[in-house]
Amino acid sequence: MIVTVGTALGFEHLGGYIPCALCLMQREPYYYGIPVGVLAIISAAFPMPAWLPRLLLTVVAIMMLVGAGIGIYHAGVEWHFWAGPANCSTTAQGVSPNVGDLLGDLDSKHGPSCTDAALRVLGLSFAGWNVLASLVLAALAVRGAVKAR
Repeated sequence: MIVTVGTALGFEHLGGYIPCALCLMQREPYYYGIPVGVLAIISAAFPMPAWLPRLLLTVVAIMMLVGAGIGIYHAGVEWHFWAGPANCSTTAQGVSPNVGDLLGDLDSKHGPSCTDAALRVLGLSFAGWNVLASLVLAALAVRGAVKAR
């Protein structure tokens, strides 16, 4: 999970790809899942009740499935299979050189549309790759929960 969200942040901060609102929403399961996953590792490494790591890994799996669902929705919006949210843009892209007009810039700057894929690699956009990553991570969490018995 850390590698996946780190890659997204790298594309944003190093590559200059400004995320849309759905891109940012897809990161939320990772932001919540990483600490839960760390707790699952800690609870498995120390003497804790056997049900605790299984429960935590199940929660991680559910979070990753939610992330995959958001990614499927976003990919469908990019391929124009269905409409995206009406206000699908982020606010305030970039920093204004004129700090005195920062509030004016916040109102005038908007992120990219959710309907346009910023980059496609092997035919998949960031949203498509997120679906694959989320499904793999969910499968790993389920496998860990089953093996924790």
